[in-house]
Amino acid sequence: MLTPRAIGISLLLCANLPACALQTPAPTATIAASGTVQYAFTPGDAADGMIIAAVDEARQQILVQAYSFTHQRIAAALVRAQRRGVEVAVLLDTEQARGDSAVVRDLARGKVLLRYDHRHAAAHNKTMVIDAGLEQCAVITGSYNFSTAAQHRNAENALILRANPPLCTAYYDNWRRHYAHASIRR
Repeated sequence: MLTPRAIGISLLLCANLPACALQTPAPTATIAASGTVQYAFTPGDAADGMIIAAVDEARQQILVQAYSFTHQRIAAALVRAQRRGVEVAVLLDTEQARGDSAVVRDLARGKVLLRYDHRHAAAHNKTMVIDAGLEQCAVITGSYNFSTAAQHRNAENALILRANPPLCTAYYDNWRRHYAHASIRR
């Protein structure tokens, strides 16, 4: 394990060597900041309540990408949204297909469109795109899996970025790319 002193020494040793230079890749896209940011840290903050409130406010569409999805109250909020006429679709990592998840069964029974992303070693996205195309759209992202463990046992973060249509469009486009190769098969 590197101590702070060892890290400082290695940085000093590399200061004049091009091979040691820290490479920071340029971002692939830059979008102007706009709208609002809401955040939560777990355990402690009610990230699940924040996410459920955003789902309950959706008017047209909720697109989800989830690596792990075991949080029953978030799933119930998505089913409620589907029942009130909001289009809801969920892309899951193939690991979700291995077990007999009560949450996945509840989503399916609630007529939520489910697809599995088999293309990647891990479909590790944890995002929701709400009402893309509307001025008050929202992107939910962060390390927070939509799981009970993320809420109660893990150190996680969740962000809701609202009213930034270009950002919502970027996340919507990414969701569509993954949807294109996802399958209904477990």
